[in-house]
Amino acid sequence: MLKSKTFVKKTRSGGVVKIVREHYLRDDIWCGSEICSECKQETTVLQRDARIESNLCTYPHYFIPDTNVVLHQIDVLEDPIIRNVIILQTVLQEVRHRSAPIYKRVKDMLHEKEKHFYTFTNEHHRETFTEREPGESANDRNDRAIRVAAKWYSEHLKTFKSTSDGLEVVLLTNDQGNKQKAEEIGLIVFKCEEYIKSLIANPELVDHLALTNDEKNEISKKVLFPEHLPLSKVHAGIKAGTFLQGTYRASRDNYLEGTVFVHGEGEESTEVLIQGLTNLNRAVHQDVVAVQLLPRDKWVAPSSIVLQDEGMAKDDAGEEEDEEKALKTSAAEAAKKTTGKVVGIIKRSWRPFCGMLNVSQIKESTRHLFTPADRRIPRIRIETRQASTLAGQRIMVAIDGWPKDSRYPNGHFVRSLGGAGEKETEEEVLLLEHDVPHQAFSQAVLSFLPKMPWSITPEDEAKREDLRQLTVCSVDPPGCTDIDDALHCRELDNGNLEVGVHIADVSHFIRPGNALDQEAANRGTTVYLCGKRIDMVPELLSSNLCSLRSNVERLAFSCIWEINHNAEIIKTHFTKSIINSKASLTYAEAQMRIDDTTMNDDITQSLRGLNKLAKILKRRRIENGALTLSSLEVRFHIDSETHDPIDLQTKELMETNSMVEEFMLLANISVAQKIYDEFPECALLRKHPAPPPSNYDILIKAAKSKNVEIHTDSAKALADSLDVAQVDSFPYFNTLLRILATRCMMQAVYFCSGMDSDFHHYGLASPIYTHFTSPIRRYSDIIVHRLLAVAIGADSTYSDLMDKHKQSALCNNLNYRHKMAQYAQRASVAFHTQLFFKTRGVLNEEGFVLFVRKNAIIVLIPKFGLEGTVFFENKDKTGPSLVYDEEGPSLTVLQHTFHIFDKVKVTISLDASNIQHQKIRMALLEPVIPGVSVPAEDLEPPSKKSKIDH
Repeated sequence: MLKSKTFVKKTRSGGVVKIVREHYLRDDIWCGSEICSECKQETTVLQRDARIESNLCTYPHYFIPDTNVVLHQIDVLEDPIIRNVIILQTVLQEVRHRSAPIYKRVKDMLHEKEKHFYTFTNEHHRETFTEREPGESANDRNDRAIRVAAKWYSEHLKTFKSTSDGLEVVLLTNDQGNKQKAEEIGLIVFKCEEYIKSLIANPELVDHLALTNDEKNEISKKVLFPEHLPLSKVHAGIKAGTFLQGTYRASRDNYLEGTVFVHGEGEESTEVLIQGLTNLNRAVHQDVVAVQLLPRDKWVAPSSIVLQDEGMAKDDAGEEEDEEKALKTSAAEAAKKTTGKVVGIIKRSWRPFCGMLNVSQIKESTRHLFTPADRRIPRIRIETRQASTLAGQRIMVAIDGWPKDSRYPNGHFVRSLGGAGEKETEEEVLLLEHDVPHQAFSQAVLSFLPKMPWSITPEDEAKREDLRQLTVCSVDPPGCTDIDDALHCRELDNGNLEVGVHIADVSHFIRPGNALDQEAANRGTTVYLCGKRIDMVPELLSSNLCSLRSNVERLAFSCIWEINHNAEIIKTHFTKSIINSKASLTYAEAQMRIDDTTMNDDITQSLRGLNKLAKILKRRRIENGALTLSSLEVRFHIDSETHDPIDLQTKELMETNSMVEEFMLLANISVAQKIYDEFPECALLRKHPAPPPSNYDILIKAAKSKNVEIHTDSAKALADSLDVAQVDSFPYFNTLLRILATRCMMQAVYFCSGMDSDFHHYGLASPIYTHFTSPIRRYSDIIVHRLLAVAIGADSTYSDLMDKHKQSALCNNLNYRHKMAQYAQRASVAFHTQLFFKTRGVLNEEGFVLFVRKNAIIVLIPKFGLEGTVFFENKDKTGPSLVYDEEGPSLTVLQHTFHIFDKVKVTISLDASNIQHQKIRMALLEPVIPGVSVPAEDLEPPSKKSKIDH
């Protein structure tokens, strides 16, 4: 049976085209039920015994959720007890249109055999197809289509009464109008909430229910926030220039303050400061919002006060009074910024949040506050009957909505992650909070791995250059199993040197578009945590077939130069190759070989040649303006049995670190130029934007406080200034200055050459750059390998590779994943640092003031690469007399003035009084300030009473 729809459409050129859409209807679409003998179905999904213990439905039943139930109660549907569910095509299409993440979760359930979820294509079934009536809205038509399909199912299954054991079809909807109309045509219909509450087997499932609009309005009658403008008015205001659109980013120190980043033309963007509850108007971190600028006389300045943890959360609207006052007082003293207020929400970026439950003090109350682990997220009000069980657990909660009459958003419990403070639980929280994909690789992904045992085929040998005879070796950190790169250096007959950088040929194993490729593209990067690695590709590739281990034959992509003894490139050659590494060395082992004059074997000679050239390359880079910055990285020594850190020290860099780095940089630059020359519109490159001048203010002020002048007109001017920056009897000064300079830098980003005109890499002082050398752990490098392979005729191209818009979208994901991986790594270091100090008691260490705030100093402890805050203000806002000079910047405490880079001595201990936000606690020992400095023996041990703060 054929239905057709004809309409005319105006084209861009002004013409008119007639469009005929054909819609085929069939009568052989299966119902999917085991009891049915009429549908000639090869497989069935819905079970004969579809019984769930329920006070409402004492009979076996399938249920059909409408669109809103699927969208809002997805956490309920995912519970293992919910089975034998019919997802109509109408519902699935609408969910796909309205929420891609929920659509993916529904598709996953449909593929899960144990769930018995069945898709019924009601839009193509002759008896359930529903045409839209004149004057009927699309939403009303969809509701009617759901009722028609439910009615057909009910009648269809009743024809098998003798075998059905009283099987019924139940429609679930939260729409009162839809429920009433369903009851009028004889359907069994319930509201989702009443059905879930009737389930006997799993009463805890009620906690997963998202609040309905009726429940959201019950909480308070007092209006606390302005009404959000409807989207039509918001878009009209943005078009007229009355409103600005941007992404809201809450402050880490205080979620009562945040910034909206408004993207302008090209690379330009504006920052609008938002302060106070009313102006924030229920915006949550990363929401896309509409902002209205306040009059200039209402503009304020960002708060420079560090807010200490206030301990136990309070459930009242007045809890932020002190912070509000602090914001207002700071605004009068400092330079004011463009300030605005949120008038509408364009797109919510809510996700399930990790955190802990604040159990209500009201006896037998089911309403409690949840405190997210991320300080930028407000507390969330949830209903649960499991409060006593969930106390002290890390849990996940999703936001359902934020009414204008509620101090907090409303949400529901999703799942428990485990006991707070437990290593596995905290690691899971860390990965979830930084959106790191860490689930096991699916069978679909693993199916594209090569079959073992694997070996290089004659076809591979015929297409590749055989470099197995070369003295190739790898140099990596200790314990490295995912070896991306190897090197060689040998003298040529003409007196020049041949240097090769050989990179694992991951793109040979990961072909474009398959499930393995899609998973790697989504993950974007391998994430390195302390003692754990979250691989971008399965271990068979990362630690075996692609890893350039010694004494095994491996496929590589080689970049080979002919170089003279002044490190000038004569010729560059790219080739797919086969190599056999002669040694897998650590940086220390390679350094020992270079330094040991008694060793003169081929590997050592190769390393010495590489090291000599690397020194010349580095000197030349620095002369051209490349920056040599500094950041303290720490290494943990982990106990082999408990896996807890037993020692902590900063990483020491050797000449061999620099040697490997120089040739990786050279290979990346050479490949970048090659792929850009071949594909000027779609080369994947990496750039490092120059920081805006204001970024250097703190660096210039800090240097000036020690009578040192820093020039920031260009990268070379900055590099030259840093090279000569010295202070007598203060050898660590230059390192501190470089650490501070690192904080001034912008983030390097991937981009598509056809979508940008500025290619310059500021830090490397290179006109062009990319990533080619780490394809095992970075997806960007896989794309670069594919581009280079096409450029040299070693592989064929495909459409997405040459599509600059798709390349640009891929770059956006890679930049996001790379940033999140960095944050996750830092969080892992912070957590392991806490574990280390947990058993150390109180330590006394020397440090340096890195930043000065209005009520605190930020201290860096070089020995541990650790930063902490020394507060000079008590929790009751009392304390010594403080004078803050923003120009210095300096902070005078009683008679002593602190400047950046001042040497101090502090006590370090772990403050575990707040179980959710444990932190390193620092107190001043020297200089001795009466009433402020605390002798180590007088320090109270951290309180054992657990608190959960915001």
